Amino acid sequence: MYIPRISSSRPAEPSRRGRGLVLLVALAVVAVVAGAVALTLGGGDSRPAASTVNLADGLPHTAVEASSSADRCGEGWRKPVTGLQVFDVHNGATEAAEVYLTDGSGALLGEVDGLAPGTTRPIEVSLGRGSYAFRCLVEDTDAVTGRTVRISQGAAKGGPAVQPVNQHDVIPPTLAYQKWVSGGFGAVVREIDTLRAAVDDGDLAAARTAWLPAHLAFTRLGGAYGAFGDLGAAVDGTDAGLPGGVHDKDFTGFHRVEYGLWHGEPAKSLRGPADQLAKDIRALRTEWADTRMDPLDTGLRAHEITEDSIQADLTGRSDFGSGTSLATARAGLDGTVELLKVLRPLLASRDPQLPLLDRKLAVARQDLDALEKHGGWRAPDSLTRAERERINADFGDLAEQLAPVAVIFDIRRTS
Repeated sequence: MYIPRISSSRPAEPSRRGRGLVLLVALAVVAVVAGAVALTLGGGDSRPAASTVNLADGLPHTAVEASSSADRCGEGWRKPVTGLQVFDVHNGATEAAEVYLTDGSGALLGEVDGLAPGTTRPIEVSLGRGSYAFRCLVEDTDAVTGRTVRISQGAAKGGPAVQPVNQHDVIPPTLAYQKWVSGGFGAVVREIDTLRAAVDDGDLAAARTAWLPAHLAFTRLGGAYGAFGDLGAAVDGTDAGLPGGVHDKDFTGFHRVEYGLWHGEPAKSLRGPADQLAKDIRALRTEWADTRMDPLDTGLRAHEITEDSIQADLTGRSDFGSGTSLATARAGLDGTVELLKVLRPLLASRDPQLPLLDRKLAVARQDLDALEKHGGWRAPDSLTRAERERINADFGDLAEQLAPVAVIFDIRRTS
């Protein structure tokens, strides 16, 4: 899956679930979100029979209804049992629906999104003794909660449930992260001024040395790129989609300067791009004072940073001559750490795999640092096969652990 560095803003309801489908692709290897929220993606089919054992997976399947009527929402669940099982949710309404399975506290055990009329999709969950109810949200109607189902016999505990996050929950961490980004612009401006001064002096060796610290300082602000808009693209965009490629007049920013520095351009031809980069960064810093990050996207950003590194940095696609795209990936990990730092108070009680995520982050950072220590930053294609496999595995594991974070912070409709 590729999520571009400069991504669009979150679409309005009800079309926001197109974004959820992207996440589901990332979660194809995750059967349960943080051991709790089961999300599935499948095509529509005919309505299944109720309370059967599926020969393909060996699990009990129960057919239930999605409806705008409280009397019909979850209808079909007549023989509740504990253990791992599947609910085949059929949408009998005339509009698309979202369906949640919640426990007595309102915590979420599983969900299905964008369920088209007349189609059926599964929710796989593990249930213990307790009280449960389906909640149906059909488009253009009020949310309804079906009857409460109580299970009094069988296993005491099923898969842990996750308390949904609401918009008010994510406002404080978003504001905290915005403040951190504001402070980070100071370092970016200082490093770019050093780069520009070297270019102005005609000292291209010094400019090549100064380029990487400046680029990494900006990369560490990666969780905010969705709010940077056109200036963000001007500062850190590539030549993708430009008719003239690296020679196009609209190719600007860090990578334009990088290309020139490592492809023999004279200082005279680089002064304009370097000056424009410094100008754009200052404009971006000024605009940032009045910019508000969308709290609905904050939890998604950490996953996007890693996915972007996998697609662009680990492959070398973001390299325009310096051979430092792995350093960019390393700076992206720093940005991910900062995002998780502000989200941690909400994550700690919702993601039981958070300690594992921390370990995966630490391993990825250590392995990249080891590469830099033993030979300096090198282009990905210059690594040994063992080195490439280790780094690719690190980021693959990290993306898997970050995918549930994105889903946990997906703000769900409540009414």
